[in-house]
Amino acid sequence: MTRSRRLATVALSGAVALTCALPMVPAQAADSPVGTVRLRTEKRIEIDYQWAGASGFQYHSYVGNSTAWVGYPDVVPPEHAGPDDLATGTDVVNTRSGSTVTQRHRSTNVTATVTIPAGQTYAAAVGWSVLTRDTAGTLHVLRAAADGTTTDLPVAGLPTGAQPTAYVTGGSVGRLAVLYTLDGTSSVGLVDLAGGAFRTYVSGFSADPEVVFNDRWLVAGSKAIRVDAEPGTQPTSYSRGPGYLEAVVGDQVLTGNPDFIPGGTQPALTAGSLVTGTVTTVLSASFGGMGPTLDGGALATAGPSGIDWNVHRITPTQDGGVTTEKVAQIPAYATGVNGLALAGGELFLYGATTPGGYSRFNSFQLDATGRPTGQQTPRSPALNASTCLTGDAACPQLEALGDGRASYLSTDSEGKESLFSIGLDTTTIRNEPTGDSGGRIPSGSGRYVLYNGGSGTQRVVDFPNGTTEGTTVLTRPRTAAAVWGQVLWTPGTTQGAVVGKHLKTGQTVGTVATGAPCTPTDIQAVNTWLYWSCGSTAGVYDRATGRKITVPADNGPARLADGYLLRENRTTHELLLTDFHTGTAATRTLVKLPTQDWNTGGSNGRWAVDRFGGHIAYLNGTNGEVSIVNSGVPASALAQMESQTDAVPFGPTIGAPWRPVWQLNKPATWTLTLSNSGGRVVRTLTGSTQGAAVRPAWDAYGEDGRRVMSGTYAWKLTAQPRDAEGPALTATGTTTVN
Repeated sequence: MTRSRRLATVALSGAVALTCALPMVPAQAADSPVGTVRLRTEKRIEIDYQWAGASGFQYHSYVGNSTAWVGYPDVVPPEHAGPDDLATGTDVVNTRSGSTVTQRHRSTNVTATVTIPAGQTYAAAVGWSVLTRDTAGTLHVLRAAADGTTTDLPVAGLPTGAQPTAYVTGGSVGRLAVLYTLDGTSSVGLVDLAGGAFRTYVSGFSADPEVVFNDRWLVAGSKAIRVDAEPGTQPTSYSRGPGYLEAVVGDQVLTGNPDFIPGGTQPALTAGSLVTGTVTTVLSASFGGMGPTLDGGALATAGPSGIDWNVHRITPTQDGGVTTEKVAQIPAYATGVNGLALAGGELFLYGATTPGGYSRFNSFQLDATGRPTGQQTPRSPALNASTCLTGDAACPQLEALGDGRASYLSTDSEGKESLFSIGLDTTTIRNEPTGDSGGRIPSGSGRYVLYNGGSGTQRVVDFPNGTTEGTTVLTRPRTAAAVWGQVLWTPGTTQGAVVGKHLKTGQTVGTVATGAPCTPTDIQAVNTWLYWSCGSTAGVYDRATGRKITVPADNGPARLADGYLLRENRTTHELLLTDFHTGTAATRTLVKLPTQDWNTGGSNGRWAVDRFGGHIAYLNGTNGEVSIVNSGVPASALAQMESQTDAVPFGPTIGAPWRPVWQLNKPATWTLTLSNSGGRVVRTLTGSTQGAAVRPAWDAYGEDGRRVMSGTYAWKLTAQPRDAEGPALTATGTTTVN
């Protein structure tokens, strides 16, 4: 059996069918989650408006066939609303059942009822008015009277023999458009709902044209005319953007939803001035739900993706233009999580989120307590499918590295695996072929990723800064091993010994007697903590104090974090946290995971732990949802794990700035100062870590906006722990400007 590991290379064409998640029993949390996120598709959902007025609107979504009401904030209801004041009809919702039309003014809840007389049929309703047609072809305007009866105003002016073909509402509650045919020609006119008069404005069409209007303009097909024009005035041509007629707002005719879009562009909502002829873009990346509102405005959906897809309200301005206001976000629909990883306060989720159905990595930022902040953010290109081995914990195998990146495995058409690195943006993807297959990623942090090949070969791959491809820096026989910072930890030559090797220098940095009664079959490293397991026994060694701490050993997967161990009991489905930061192990149940699960292996299929001073995330049983729970264990003091501070040859410049990287053990805010040989600070940079990595950029320009002189410059990094646990960290050094 194989499953799709959707990632190998950047997607080029076609689409991948989405699969539905299996029904699950929801997770049962012992510790209450501090937050929940939901992975959503980037596909923008099309909607239409079932009603749009002065106080809000109702829309219908084509996904899930659902409807929703949106109210505008700070709406001030009129002092009086009713059929005797037609202007207040901009907030009236009409609902018809048979011969009864119920009218409700949304902001005041004033209601009225119109009864359609026998012999008349319903045509349309807008505001407080209902338009009907009798058996003789006469149109009628009906309204509710104060005594509960219905007034009937026959419409005069419709040409004899005219056959209405459509009734159109627009940006007005005082008028309603009627399209009709007469002698084989189509025409358009407006009913004045107050006085019951009909006037033809545009004629000569071979078929019904597009029609939009407000209380100032009627636009039909390629012709436009003022509503208050003198009788006999001929309509004129006008300038417009591409697409269909959507609304008239003030003096601007809005067009959108074109049938053809040039490659590399997105559809837009445009406005053509009916006075000056100027055509402008109102909303870029806009399509789908567009239409007029009863108060003379319009609504349109726009946004870069389904994650940021919003309804905008368009209203006229004093100078004849239009203005827009974002009034509602359209929720994107959820998609399944096929893998999750957590590091440095960044939750990476992998799933089919692209508009074309391809998979990619997305992330959510978490604060120091584990609460989500901000929205879903794409962190990789769209990725093609590959092959997963039976029993993979997640599809794909992945590891969050704590520096704003994640690494994952992909299998090519010949069954050979490569390690990939993504995360710094939505386009960059770096890789290193392994030449092996059937592998796993047991460990990784910062620039270094550990790969266990199915052939029995173990590799350490270096992805230094995101600008170059990966490089295999160490190849050895496969054993238990862990990478933390610049050190690879492996079993020593004596029972229970673990040896640390510096990956840059190749030197042994230490040999630790963990007290394990075996050669460990699993080694994990986080800060000064070393975890070992012999299968039936396990322990943690604290390199800072020399303490040897016995921890539970189960057959299920375990993951070391900063001061605690997380394990999953695959029989009871319990996620168990063992807190050992005080030197004594204490275990508690965090959550009982869903019993049904399409992932059968290690942690990154169902849950993830932040080794960089963070917390725990798990699939909670609802499609696309991941809950985050606070570990309750204090993190270690802020420390530097690794740095890359080499100067830029023949630079730095604006195009090639100095981009040092300081890998820390947990998230921080930072300040970097650069001083000249005289000790004067020429530039100060500030920011927050990406994951737990400081990633500034200096272009050799000073605070005064001028390029500094060539020479040696002293830098000083000061980092404050985001969780306020422990002291600040300071590092110093020099760089050069050429």
